Amino acid sequence: MQLADAIAQGVRDGTLGLGDRLPPQRQLANRLGIDFTTVSRGYAEARRRGLISSHVGRGTFIARSTAEPEQPELRRKSDVDLTMNLPPEPQDADLIERMQDGLQTVSANLVDLLRYQSATGGQIDKDAASTWLSLRGLVPSLDRIAVTPGAHPTMLAILMSLARPGDAVLCEDVTYPGLRSIAGRLGLRLIGLPGDAEGIDPDALDAAIKAQAPKALYLNPTLQNPTTRTISLARRERIAEVISSRNLPLIEDDAYGFIPPNPPAPLASFAPDHVWHIGGLAKCIGAGLRLAYTVAPNSHLARELAHNLKLISVMPSPLMMALATRWIADGTADRIRRFIREETVARQAIAAQLLPAATYESHPHAFNIWLRLPEGLGRADIIGRMSGTGLGLMPSDAFTVSGEPSESLRVCLGGQISRTELRDTLGLLAYLISSRF
Repeated sequence: MQLADAIAQGVRDGTLGLGDRLPPQRQLANRLGIDFTTVSRGYAEARRRGLISSHVGRGTFIARSTAEPEQPELRRKSDVDLTMNLPPEPQDADLIERMQDGLQTVSANLVDLLRYQSATGGQIDKDAASTWLSLRGLVPSLDRIAVTPGAHPTMLAILMSLARPGDAVLCEDVTYPGLRSIAGRLGLRLIGLPGDAEGIDPDALDAAIKAQAPKALYLNPTLQNPTTRTISLARRERIAEVISSRNLPLIEDDAYGFIPPNPPAPLASFAPDHVWHIGGLAKCIGAGLRLAYTVAPNSHLARELAHNLKLISVMPSPLMMALATRWIADGTADRIRRFIREETVARQAIAAQLLPAATYESHPHAFNIWLRLPEGLGRADIIGRMSGTGLGLMPSDAFTVSGEPSESLRVCLGGQISRTELRDTLGLLAYLISSRF
């Protein structure tokens, strides 16, 4: 923070001018007699404030001629929650203009959109949801579709119907942290299932159903958070057979299913009468668009879901519903999705250039990598040393259901961080891993 403050002071008093080049990080660390990682974090803080910009092969330069105070709207950039797995943010001017056009069109009905509306969306929004879900090969009747305020409250509402305190819910042994939070709040017992690169073990699933009498199974089957694994088609068919024969409800969190160009069919395709399919928009369009398109196993359960959601959140935001509906209708939503797909491939390529392949799991279309630390390195130490760089890191503790957490980290490659900044911060991470401090 002192380093960033010193740069800001230099800009204010004219010592540093627009375009001035700053010393390389390692050279500055040696001159100041401080750790290289401290300088890296100081530069990252200065970048966050808009004081400097970095260019691969050229260096780091002053980006402002005066240290103007930040406006309130600009300060929102610093409010990003780096504990979340964020998609890359659009930077293409044409795409951003299209997104803004959609918002302007929707604003023409602003007064109407400030009223209370249906707990699970109106006809026009369910039509848009149906169009979007068809990209995953799902064509449910509209009375089974609910427009919901994001995957997290939807999971809460479903589990409120399915389970009571003390009941068991099955999931992967390393799973989405949101499920752990919801289960803890509802007093549910999470039981982690073993698996491999193709997904959970169907025989272990069947055995757990017999032994634990669970009320539901939760899966994040495509680009699983955090391991980035995708359940194979054959394994999905086998899982569907098991839950159908055992009459076990499945909550299918398809948050990332819209990103890969040719993902396996959703589990809801194989066992529609047993699967709650949640197609969240946070990962494939934007996290601030707090919406999900949810398909209930039947119309009766869809009405029950609407009742629970009304208790939790009254309704999804009409303004967000209208914007999503507009973007789907005019093709903007699909353009955003394709941008995220292409940008993610580029960011995974940066990670592959800088980090040893044997140290992490990934997928070309995943927003993150699952990093295994070398023996002797602790996840808390790495997170502490990377603090302030703008790189989102989460320790394995947040994801682990069964057994001791491993020395692993989820490293998010998306969010507002640019490719250049990502390259810098992953370079620092690679340095820390290789240097062993």
